[in-house]
Amino acid sequence: MMSRIQLTVLRPPHRPTTRLALGFLALGALTACGSGRDPSTLTAPRNHLLGVDRGAEGGADELRGGVNAYLWRGAIDTLSFMPLASADAVGGVILTDWYQPSTSQNERFKIAAYVLDRRLRSDALRVSVFRQVLQDGQWEDTPVSATTTSDITTRILTRARQLRAENGERDN
Repeated sequence: MMSRIQLTVLRPPHRPTTRLALGFLALGALTACGSGRDPSTLTAPRNHLLGVDRGAEGGADELRGGVNAYLWRGAIDTLSFMPLASADAVGGVILTDWYQPSTSQNERFKIAAYVLDRRLRSDALRVSVFRQVLQDGQWEDTPVSATTTSDITTRILTRARQLRAENGERDN
């Protein structure tokens, strides 16, 4: 058998002035929480990378964060064969997840690309390539080929120049 427990709730005496004062306090607290914003104007976070094409449409002024739109889009296009871990169009940072080529099951690569300037120049792009090799069941960091980073950088720059040419802009 279950025993029943009886709860008794004690209530303070109800006074009209107390209720009125509590009502104004609650109203004031709610107003302060709003801080002047209309709740209907707040939107859920969006993935700007997927929702907005920041391609070669607007040149250097398209992205207000100070990065070149052609370099950004060229890097995204060039690295599209790898899974993206993070991409910040305003800050100009692209980080890929580990990519394992189908031809080699014992090595994997990760790339970090940084667009550093509004101008379409080679020094406005920095690329870092990371390589790991599977040894005794553990992934070990190993150096990449001397030409790997420069090859990827060249491909990104070439794609960025193609995008600029398709948009009808000249060298800057």
